Order: sequence, then C-alpha cells, then structure tokens
Amino acid sequence: MSTLVIVESPTKARTIRNYLPKDYRVEASMGHVRDLPQSASEIPANVKGETWAQLGVNVDADFEPVYVVPKDKKKIVSQLKEALKDVDELILATDEDREGESISWHLYQLLKPKVPTKRMVFHEITQDAIKKALKNCRSIDEQLVRAQETRRILDRLVGYTLSPLLWKKIAWGLSAGRVQSVAVRLLVTKERQRRAFHEGTYWDLKASLVQEKAPFSSQLVTLGGTKIANGSDFDAATGQITAGRNVLLLNEDQAVALKERLTGKTWSVTDIEERPVTRKPAPPFTTSTLQQESNRKLRLSARDTMRIAQNLYEQGYITYMRTDSVHLSDQAIAAARSCVEKLYGQQYLSPQPRQYTTKSKGAQEAHEAIRPAGSTFRTPQETGLGGRELAVYDLIWKRTVACQMADSRQTQISVQLQVEDAGFRSSGKRIDFPGYLRAYVEGSDDPEAALEDQEVILPKLKVGDHPNCTELEAVGHETQPPARYTEATLVKTLESEGIGRPSTYASIIGTIIDKGYTQLVSNALIPTFTAFAVTDLLEKHFPDIVDPSFTSKMEQTLDDIAEGEAAWLPYLREFYLGEKGLETLVRERENQIDATKARTVELENLDAKVRIGKYGPYIEVENGDTVITASIPKDLTPADLDPKQVEVLLRQKTTGPDQLGRHPETGEPIYVKIGAYGPYVQLGDKSDENPKPKQASLPKGVTPETVTLDMAVGLLALPRTLGVHPVTGGKIQASLGRFGPYVVHDQGKEGKDYRSLKAADNVLTISLERALELLSEPKKGRNSTNSKSKAALRELGTHPEDGELINIYDGPYGPYIKHGKTNVSIPEGQSVEDISLSAALKLLATKASTAKSTRKTSKSTSSRSKSTTKASTTTAKKTVAKKNDAEG
Repeated sequence: MSTLVIVESPTKARTIRNYLPKDYRVEASMGHVRDLPQSASEIPANVKGETWAQLGVNVDADFEPVYVVPKDKKKIVSQLKEALKDVDELILATDEDREGESISWHLYQLLKPKVPTKRMVFHEITQDAIKKALKNCRSIDEQLVRAQETRRILDRLVGYTLSPLLWKKIAWGLSAGRVQSVAVRLLVTKERQRRAFHEGTYWDLKASLVQEKAPFSSQLVTLGGTKIANGSDFDAATGQITAGRNVLLLNEDQAVALKERLTGKTWSVTDIEERPVTRKPAPPFTTSTLQQESNRKLRLSARDTMRIAQNLYEQGYITYMRTDSVHLSDQAIAAARSCVEKLYGQQYLSPQPRQYTTKSKGAQEAHEAIRPAGSTFRTPQETGLGGRELAVYDLIWKRTVACQMADSRQTQISVQLQVEDAGFRSSGKRIDFPGYLRAYVEGSDDPEAALEDQEVILPKLKVGDHPNCTELEAVGHETQPPARYTEATLVKTLESEGIGRPSTYASIIGTIIDKGYTQLVSNALIPTFTAFAVTDLLEKHFPDIVDPSFTSKMEQTLDDIAEGEAAWLPYLREFYLGEKGLETLVRERENQIDATKARTVELENLDAKVRIGKYGPYIEVENGDTVITASIPKDLTPADLDPKQVEVLLRQKTTGPDQLGRHPETGEPIYVKIGAYGPYVQLGDKSDENPKPKQASLPKGVTPETVTLDMAVGLLALPRTLGVHPVTGGKIQASLGRFGPYVVHDQGKEGKDYRSLKAADNVLTISLERALELLSEPKKGRNSTNSKSKAALRELGTHPEDGELINIYDGPYGPYIKHGKTNVSIPEGQSVEDISLSAALKLLATKASTAKSTRKTSKSTSSRSKSTTKASTTTAKKTVAKKNDAEG
C-alpha cells in the first residue's frame, strides 16, 4: 500500500521524509494552492460582470467566496493530481493551526481524491512525533476551516471596500485593513503625543561618597522635608509641574547654590531598609513573546523572526512557531529539567516542575509553547546551526530551560542619608542566589555579564555612620517625549489590546512598512505624513475600523465562531450589509469626503498646510496671491516638523538655496539644498546647457548648518580614486552610497568587492593603505550568516528543468532570488511577497539570457544589439504595475 503525504514546503517535506515508511511519498504544495482573486486578471469570466466581482466574494449569496488557483500554482496542482493517481491513500499533513487546516481543506477540494484521505497534525518534526501523529490521524476540522474562511472574507471585505476609497481621496496604492489600520492609528496617536509634548527642565544633586574606601553614589530626594521634583511630576502637555503635586522644583541657580551650601558639611546615615525579592522565570515563548524578545535582543523584525523560526521548525529543531500557548508537555519539562541538572547543577533546578497556563481566552493555535524539539534538547552548540538561525534557536533554548530553574533571590537595599536639611537616597541590589538568571536574562545576550550589571553593591553601612563626600554635582534634566513604538512594543500592545492574532503580526508590520505608512529608523517605527492623512480620514468617517476596542470585540467574535459559540453568516451580514454596515457607510460617506481636505494633514501649532501629493508629502503656504510649496524630506518626521523647519524649506523656494561659496577650480557656485531625500550639495545652476547639475548627499551627522565649502568640494568630487590593488592591479575607490561611505575594489570579471567604512574613517581623507586593510577583512553583510545555514526568506518551489530549489534570500543590497549559482535581485518596487514562482523563473531566464549575450559580445556586434533588445523588452514586461493587495 502506497501513501501520498502533502505538506507546505520542500524543507518540511525533506525533514518529514526521514521519519516515514519507505512506501510513503512526500510532496509540497508550496503554501496555499487556492485563494480569492488577487487582481482583475484572475477574476473568472463568468462573474466579471457582477457588481461584487472585484471583492471576490458574492455578498448577495451568503458571502460565497470565489476561489481561484493562481497561475504559479497550476503546475503544482497538476503535479499533485498526477502523484495521487499512483497511491492508495492520501495524508494531508499541513500545519496544525487554522491556516494549515484551511490549506488541507483547499487541497481536498481541488484534488477530489478517490482514495481514503486523512488529516495528520503534529507540533514538532521528530521521529516520535511523526510516529504518534500517524497513529492518530483524523478528518479535516470543518469548524476550524469555516473560522479561517470567515477571517479571510472579513479581511477581504474591509480591505477591498476601503482601499479604493483611499485611492480616490488621498493617493493611489494605499490600503486599509482590519488590523493594519488600527496598528497605523496606534503609531499616529503616539506621534501626536510627541507633537503635543512640552519639555520640562529640573535640577537635582548627585553625590559621590566613600565609606571605608568603598565608593557609592547618592541622589537628592528631599529638601526641608519636601520632595524634589523629578520627571514623573511633569505634565507632558504643558512642560510644567502637574497641578496638585506637592514637590519642590529646583532651577540651575538654586541647585548650584544648594551644592555650595552643602559642600564640606557632615553626612549621616539615618535609615537602612533591606527588602528580600523573589523573581520567577518567564514562561516559555509564544509567537508574540518570541517576536518581542527577538526584536529587543537580536534586533530582528517580526517578519524575519517568523521566517527563521519557520525554517527551524521545518528542519526539526523547534516545535511549531505559531502558538498562543505557554503550556509544555511532560516530555518537554523532563528534557528542560535534565538540561538544568546537567549544565547548572541540582541547586539550580526548581523544587517542583513548573507548568504554565495560558491566560488569553483566544489562545487557539498550536497546543504547546515554542521550545526545542524532541524528548532531549540539543544545546545550541550541538545543532550545527549558524548565523541568525543559531541566535534564534539559542534564545528559544535558553528561555525553555530557564523556565524550569529555581527562582532568583535578591535583596533590594535603600539607604537614607541627611546633610543639613537635604535628604539623599542610595539604592542597591544584591543577588543572593541567581537561579534562572544564570541561563536567561530578558533583553540580554550574555546572562553572566547581565548578572554583574544587575547588581548594585553598596558598602557595609549602619545608622549613624558618617560617609565622606568626595564630590557634589548639580545635574540638569529634561523630560522626554513618549517613546515611539518599536516592533517589540507594538506587538505587545496589539496582543494586550486583543487586536488581531500574534501569528499575523509579522505580516501586518511588514505591510505597514512596505505601504509607506511607517519608516523603521533605529528600531523605532515612525509614522509618515501619509499615515496621518489615512488615519484622519478613517477616524472621521469610519471610527469603528480604527477603534481598538471595536477591533478587539471583532476578534473575540471570530474566536467564538471558531469555538462554535457564534454563527458566521449573521455576523458577516450585519458587519457588511447591515444598517450601519461597512458597505452602507462607504456608499453614504464617499460623496461627503472632500479629496483636497483628505489629502491635507492638520498639525497643531503649524500655519503651513501639509498635503499628500503624487510624489510624497509637501508643505503649502500662501504668499500674497501666490502659493509656495516645498517637498518634505523623508527623514523629517511629523513630530519634528515645526515653524522653524517650514521656514528653512520655504526659504529655498523664495530666496533660493544657500550658497556655500564657489568651486576653487571651476568657479561655479556650490549650493546647500534640501530635497525629498534630505540635505545635499549641488554644483552650479540648472539650465538648458546643464540640465542635471552634479549633486551629493550630506553624510550622516552632517547638517546644512555644519557643512563647509571644503567638505562640499570633496563630496562633489566623489568617487575618489585611491590607487590600485597591489595584487590584482584593480582600481580602488572611496565613495558615498545608499548605505553610507564605502571603499570598492574593481576586480574586473570577478566583479566589485565592497566594504563599508568604520565610524572613525572619513570618505574624504581615507588612504589607500586603510582601504586595503578594510578590503582584507572578511566581508560582513547586514544579515551575514554562513551560506549553509542561511534561512530563506521564502521558498518558491523547484525549477521545472533541473528540480533544484528556487528561494529568496536577504542579501547586503536587499532580497534576491537564488537558483543554483544564479542570483537575481528582486525588481525595485516589488516586495518578497509579490514574487511568485513563475515571476522568479522569468527573472532568472532574463538574467541567463543577459549573461549569454555578454559572453557573445566579442564574437558579434549584431548579436549584442539583439540581446540588448531582447533584455530590454523582457525588462519592460516585468515592470508592469501590479495591483496592490489591500488586505490585512
């Protein structure tokens, strides 16, 4: 008896094949094989004339979805049908969550198997897990499928109903979504708070003291019995002390005067308090907490974290990575406790096994936390992994092992000191027993180093002691605006508010970045002016769509549908077609929304208007009978746009750009200008004879106010030729690029070898010797990993000619498609998710034909022109605009 097993990916297929009987054949569906139409070209001819055709959902017939097989999946479906002809049994072994159940259901509907069909689920790919799963196969869970289908339909209704409205009223290509629009509003709300923030200033004293040669520090906390004001006492909206606070606010003069008065006076210890504290280890990872901690510790995006975790799961290193549960099986607890005893000793083991319970009612994905796979846990060193895969596995291993370790016992120490009428406080912390902190400290890569950082040791003090003050310093402080969201804090907020599901957060955050609603700068998510305009429109006309509590209730209803506690059809009817349904609201409000107002962002304390234009945001100011406009640079955030910045941008338009001076050789003027991509210098004036004057961006850290004429001349002269390589004779140059300053070695046929400059290097003065030194160092990409262990961003499938895998990887210059030894960059303007297998095959074919034509150049000039024509034609075809998928 032969059996066909279908999973989602080739990696998973390769791993699971090792644990199945020899007569079992494993094939990959490459994810979803059927979905709602993604573009007008995919809409079936028999429904194209229907009013609801663009939605892909027949809202007039009980919201019946129209499913189609995408072009790049038709061959896969045919191959699976062919494979099914030769077997006696079909096993659908897609992932165990709702999405996996949905894939299995779609496969069953498409393949229409005439042989017995089973559904096999497992949360880890190990021999024991697969053996157990084979014995416990079940049928497809129709209720779970219906719950997933309802979510899919709901997301489509929201996205495809609101997005066209945004195209008409604000700008083409924008999208709205059930979860993404709430996420964008959270970012915008935080940025509004930053705009409304008023800085407050306060002063205090810091003392350096010594007791029996042991130094410690102390902070001023009271004066004359009144508490000294600190940052928490200020009203962020006014920059003043919050009304009703009985505190003393010191200015600089008062702080300096107090310092002078207390200098040389006797210090006395008046009180010592020691308080024992017990800290318990955090539960093992869920999807959400893994994303948060990976972002904090490893600076990985939620999307990258999930891609790496997916790869680790499919290779059999960890359990299933989409889960809301913190539960651990008895087998996992035993494995973790074994690791603790072996690596740290019996005293570090918790007295009783720890079992965690999931608090969230909506916990609905897999039934166990994310942990190392198997009945024994491989240490990170034993896995053979490298790069980011090793880092993520290490994180999961440490967190799982730590959860079965003993509590950390600490002592918090507070010492009160008095000098005349001023009260000071010293705070210390002693770790009496590190417990689980030996293995895992949240937010730290090195537990041992983190333990040292956590301890604040005070000397042995007793009441009545008179420590010696060696230095007394007046210190000024400014209150800080609310911190912007990072991916970690946004994920935490979304989960705590019950918005969306953790398994979707990675794609949601990816979408709002890709769609231009936010920029990721130094790990902070900064909303754009477009995000402000879209949020303003939705708040005014469709407030429920961006209301966190409404979205949370919607999520709860969807969970109730999954549990069979609510009916899906009445809910969809009410939401979309009801008296206050989305379709009704859009129809009523469309004509009420003024497009000019919708494209205008109203900012407090700013007379200038901010508008969203075809080429991005710009400011507009009336100047008599004329209107002056100026583009807003991409690095100028909504919170930082103030009247002074507006004046700088407009002055360039009214009085012309600032002139630094004239070029010492050509005599041409050199200007400092500000464009859409930030400040830059320009040589000469634009004219018919000189339509494109030479320009150079200012390096990071250099502003229009600090750039000098000499620096501008140097920047405009880039790239600088430093000399030739002593071995290859190739030219070595220094220049400034998209990712900052660099040196490059032209190796001829071998291509160009790049190295980024270090912080201490200057692109305008770097020598040939220093460049050679940098070029001799091993190359480090932004996400450098060993090629053997490098995680694919996406697995597209196998090449029809040779059967080799076609994957998308992250490289130093962005994502690229790899097949064998052929690499090709993803076209500008397209994301990783946009690329299908058929699109990848075309790009690889174009690259191959271009390479062949290059090799033939020496033989024939005519063949060169033909190849170029062919390549340009192919390029023109592949740059056809693709309709935006406006869901999520």
